[in-house]
Amino acid sequence: MPELKIGLPKGSLQESTFALLRAAGWDFSVSSRSYYPTGNDPELNAMLARPQEMSRYVERGVMDAAITGLDWPLDNGSDGEVVERLVYAKATRNPVRWVLAVPEASAITSAKDLEGKTISTEVVNLAKKYLDRHGVKARVEFSHGATEVKAPHLADAIIDLTETGSSLRANRLRVIDTVAESVTVVVANRESMKDAWKKEKLGALVLMLKGALLAKEKVLLKLNAPRSELDKIVAVLPSLHSPTVNALNDGGWAAVETIVDTGVTRTLIPTLKSLGAQGILELSLNAIIP
Repeated sequence: MPELKIGLPKGSLQESTFALLRAAGWDFSVSSRSYYPTGNDPELNAMLARPQEMSRYVERGVMDAAITGLDWPLDNGSDGEVVERLVYAKATRNPVRWVLAVPEASAITSAKDLEGKTISTEVVNLAKKYLDRHGVKARVEFSHGATEVKAPHLADAIIDLTETGSSLRANRLRVIDTVAESVTVVVANRESMKDAWKKEKLGALVLMLKGALLAKEKVLLKLNAPRSELDKIVAVLPSLHSPTVNALNDGGWAAVETIVDTGVTRTLIPTLKSLGAQGILELSLNAIIP
């Protein structure tokens, strides 16, 4: 049986990635001491690895593809094909940022003030590229973790990954600049993508992952509408294309359904109710394939 060797991220992205895969139809589980998840698709051979390392394994062909952060192939310079960008992170569905930060009391206010200073970070190469862009010479030290506690005693500044900024604020750090933005990506080995079966298998996986991500932002609304108010009700309903309207056995009523953004239902549903809609249902979705 052919198989696609795929790397899944261990660490901060693991839980959100497994949840996304589950919504897309792939149910993986792994014990706390194992690096080899088991799943419901024998054609996927999965392995857990740190996102920092996976793009190198993909480049070497140890993995056919992997889900990782775009920042890591940019930092380590590995060569792989970015098949798709999937905008989600540990806690939100937004890009994450590598930021330059200093203690609140620091006199550093810009990149120029880093001349001769020490910077602690996990992304050494991205940090050096950032300094080169600003014409600044500084010492860049690799951080093995807990980077936010390195300043001010072990470094003058840090370049750290932030999603919400809460950890930086908790450690009384002030953001000076954004060094790079990153999103979760599917990266593939270029030789593997010359294999028609592997390319098709990965394409199907990516299609369903994108559909699951889109579904997180939408809900299905179903309702019964009086014919006398149907035009008004349809007029206030957003949709991917246009609402679906079906006649009910009772000729005075119609069944209406549409897909809307999750954020609009709190105002939309009361409006629909005021127009005479009944039996309103708000339903979550697993996937939407446009």
